[in-house]
Amino acid sequence: MQSVSALRTLLIVVPIALLLAASPVAAQQTYVSQFDVFTGYAFLDSPHIKLFENGFQAQFGYRPKPWYSLGFDYSRSTGDLVLTPDLLPTALSQPIQGAIAQLIAAHQLPAGYALAVSAHSTTQTFAVGPQLAYRHFSHLTLFIRPSLGAIHEEAVPHPADAFATSIAHELAPSGKKTDWTGFYGFGGGIDILFSKHVGIRTQADLVYDHLFNDVLKDGRFTVRFSVGPCFNFGKNIK
Repeated sequence: MQSVSALRTLLIVVPIALLLAASPVAAQQTYVSQFDVFTGYAFLDSPHIKLFENGFQAQFGYRPKPWYSLGFDYSRSTGDLVLTPDLLPTALSQPIQGAIAQLIAAHQLPAGYALAVSAHSTTQTFAVGPQLAYRHFSHLTLFIRPSLGAIHEEAVPHPADAFATSIAHELAPSGKKTDWTGFYGFGGGIDILFSKHVGIRTQADLVYDHLFNDVLKDGRFTVRFSVGPCFNFGKNIK
């Protein structure tokens, strides 16, 4: 449902942006403020581990020149995932599968038992870096950026049976598991400008990281999408 909602947002915002760009009154921007801020709804989608998180994103930017800016980016989101043996390294998954087979044979687990440990995740991202802007249209700014930064995630398992509880305790003895790591990728978006000070920003990033590399065998690609108001202020640097 969240992905459908995001798609609907894009289907509304992108045609409006294209119409503005094609408008006969479209012209180069003559006012570019020194600073901008953004805050809005955001989601993170990590399909490899079937993790979808809702939250918010905030940005602050300083523009030395109209065509580039330097800024800070932060996001926080929460969601749920299900940990299964196929996501684990072989050194962990093989003993678990062997134990399951033995317990099924001893009739201590039902036939066909499949381990699945649900967990609630809270993810924060932090990034600092440049952004390049294209300001040919008076009511529309296009931008791209590298996505480099750090990501922090906390996962709290919620096992549903005794065996899953024992596995969760082995993987996260304290009752939760946290990790920091770097990420890299790229992103971009559009600002639809209603005035020289107010607009609406739609943006997305695709990044790669390998959080929890002691219990997850693979890294993951994550899409972050956000939409919300942006505000421009400070002197005109055009």
